[in-house]
Amino acid sequence: MPRTSLMVFTRDLRVHDNPALVAAAKADRVVPLFVLDTGVLRLDYTNANKGAFLAGCLEDLDASLKQRGGGLVVRRGRWVTEVTKVAEEVGADEVHVNADHSGYAQRRLEALGERVELTVHQGLTVVEPGAVTPAGKTHYGVFSPYFRAWEKAEHREPVGAPRKLSVPRVAKGDLPSPDDIAKGERAPDLAEPGETAGRRLMQAWLKGGIDAYDERHDDLPGDATSRLSAYLHWGCLSPAELVAKAGRSAGEQAFVRQLAWRDFNLQLLAHRPELSHEDLRPKGDRWRQEGGDFDAWREGRTGIPVVDAGMRQLLREGWMHNRARLIVGSFLTKHLYVDWRLGAAHFLAHLLDGDIANNQLNWQWIAGTGADSRPNRVLAPLRQAQRFDPQGDYVRRYVEELSGVEGKAVHTPWELPDDVRKDLDYPDPLVDLDEARKRFLAKRQSG
Repeated sequence: MPRTSLMVFTRDLRVHDNPALVAAAKADRVVPLFVLDTGVLRLDYTNANKGAFLAGCLEDLDASLKQRGGGLVVRRGRWVTEVTKVAEEVGADEVHVNADHSGYAQRRLEALGERVELTVHQGLTVVEPGAVTPAGKTHYGVFSPYFRAWEKAEHREPVGAPRKLSVPRVAKGDLPSPDDIAKGERAPDLAEPGETAGRRLMQAWLKGGIDAYDERHDDLPGDATSRLSAYLHWGCLSPAELVAKAGRSAGEQAFVRQLAWRDFNLQLLAHRPELSHEDLRPKGDRWRQEGGDFDAWREGRTGIPVVDAGMRQLLREGWMHNRARLIVGSFLTKHLYVDWRLGAAHFLAHLLDGDIANNQLNWQWIAGTGADSRPNRVLAPLRQAQRFDPQGDYVRRYVEELSGVEGKAVHTPWELPDDVRKDLDYPDPLVDLDEARKRFLAKRQSG
């Protein structure tokens, strides 16, 4: 009897360096399956931008599988139930899936393992959670010692894409449209989805921009980051392959360090799923909740140009420059003293790369309740703008009202003459930055 395997795609929407797919392809027949999990679709972070990107990723994956003699089988419903149904329908002898590490993902893998012959592979990380640990503990809580251990750990060798797949007769189901996944207004300038686009961008990055990453990753107008985060989030690209292809230049190693941060956050979440909503290191903050200031921040109408530029980039592209994420996060939590969870939820409502581990733990880092060794640091928006957007090109690119303002005034338009500022239709600052910083420090010390 021919041996049949079931390959269940989750956040690994690629054929290159996909350990679960390679293992499943060793059987005589393989069924590639993706389940639109209604449990995930009900969660707040399934946004319209992600819906469009995911639909495109699945279309691209289906095309890649067809080139190898297969094609993607699609189901919708409760994930464990649907996977079990397909396994029974095709008579699967084995089920393969790549690990994920959120609390929800761990629970559904455990439930599936009780129903089928399940093999879980490591395709989401470079170093899997738990592979490196400090003495007497299950995980690291500080990045620097984690990174030293991560560098010394054995990294998984990337594997090639299967050349040919033999798929038994099974009802394929329809690929979902963006609206099948999440309805709503989408950002106008979303990145092109899918592994094909991701690999094209990866190759260009490895041949070009990565060498200057250590010097230019904070350059706001230069846009000199990889823009690979959405492809990593959906598994269109393999972090292990990226690390394997990176060389030893300062820029390449600075980029590799960022991939280690991704693994660091994942190993934290894997061992402490409550960190999706609880502080790693609480400071006793009595955060402000929703209100007018938060609404102005979401809309990019704070009156602080570099903050507004970042927030409008998010609304336009479903993505934000890494330095801008730090600036807008610090402003919300430390100048406005608004709960980081509100900021994190807004990011998840728009980001293509909105990842529970990275998003929530990076927000805690900037709020000073996470893994930051300097929890009370406050990023000064004007100094950040002058340092990382010295000519104001990033601000003018995203804040339409200031597109014609030249020089220093683009950073501080409230210093312009009243008649000129009135014509700009741009709001005054929500807060005095220096006073707000002092208020935060006083609250943090008293807390």
